[in-house]
Amino acid sequence: MATYSFPYLSPHQSRDREPTDWEMSLAGAIEQAFGNGHHELPALVAALNASRVRPRDGGHWTEESFTALMRELGA
Repeated sequence: MATYSFPYLSPHQSRDREPTDWEMSLAGAIEQAFGNGHHELPALVAALNASRVRPRDGGHWTEESFTALMRELGA
């Protein structure tokens, strides 16, 4: 069986920098929320508010703040 290598495919090819520690913590909290079945935005935001990861301004997550951040990060 042939083995194929695609060196030009990278899961991070659109990244222009390494993620910050805060971004990695946020990604982990989002993955955990999804893993717990929180797939809709209101449930995801509630799960983030229950996590240790706060928005950059230190407040609480809202649907608006979360979607604005995802637009900013290019997600």
